[in-house]
Amino acid sequence: MEMNHIVKETVLVTGGSGFVSTYCIMQLLKEGYAVKTTLRSLDKSVALKKRLESANVENLENLSFFEADLNSDEGWNEAATGCGYVLHVASPFPALEQFDEEDLIETAREGALRVLRAARRAKTKRVVLTSSFAAIGYSADPGEHVFSESDWTDPNMKLPAYIRSKTIAELAAWEYIEKHNDAIELAVINPVGVFGPVLGQDLSSSIVLIQQLLAGKGDEMPQVSFGVVDVRDVADIHIRAMLHPGAKGQRFIATADGSTTFAEINELLRTDKNLPNGKLPDLSQVSLQPKLIKKISNLKAKSVLSWNPRPKEETIIDTAESLFKFNLVH
Repeated sequence: MEMNHIVKETVLVTGGSGFVSTYCIMQLLKEGYAVKTTLRSLDKSVALKKRLESANVENLENLSFFEADLNSDEGWNEAATGCGYVLHVASPFPALEQFDEEDLIETAREGALRVLRAARRAKTKRVVLTSSFAAIGYSADPGEHVFSESDWTDPNMKLPAYIRSKTIAELAAWEYIEKHNDAIELAVINPVGVFGPVLGQDLSSSIVLIQQLLAGKGDEMPQVSFGVVDVRDVADIHIRAMLHPGAKGQRFIATADGSTTFAEINELLRTDKNLPNGKLPDLSQVSLQPKLIKKISNLKAKSVLSWNPRPKEETIIDTAESLFKFNLVH
């Protein structure tokens, strides 16, 4: 007699068509959870299902779609109902065209609060909020400072709108939890630059940078150092933070060991014998090396959640190989 497949409880993942969200959905389905996901338009569900099918994701019958927008109250209560956990990954990101900075910040903050209110009404156990290293690393002088979860970006500083939006949204979430601490738990993930294998034509802004390097535009990159984290490890740390008792009320930086620069990434891509390019320029004579290297600690995620991220070099190579696989290198 065939045994019925036992489905674990239901998890809501917001913004299901995003890079990180898609990988969270993939891992949750693989681990036997039922997954609800929100999309701004249900029309996007067809493309998302195709991406999941092309990645050989099983248990797609346990995935359901709900239409909800961060700028509206509609749909969130229905999406959160029956969910033991919520991964709030959705967040507005400014496109290249002109955008209103205050609208971006308002959407990020009010969207986070809408999700928290819906989760509280649904008696969800815990919300895991995807914030960003942007909410941590843009106020302290990098120098010899090692950035950790105790650092906060000052949202009143003159900073790009995206950085301010992530900081203000996370602060609003913590303020809401402090007010309603008896009803709902919160854990926050603060990823650095998210890279990793793409699943199709829709590329995140981080991946576009690798695409540009592979197109020979390395000399156009800025003189900055930054952290790298694999999207597969970002999904993993979300689920660890969802389940681990010690994650309650905590924030976790998600980064691989050591920062990197565009010059280092270009050299890695240029010299990797498994990549079918061999045409990237030698940038050793180009002034791309930053004066200061930003130091970022992942000790808390490792010690509390037993999280073990991939080496950044593996992530970058896997990103490049996936771009070639989908014919996205021009």
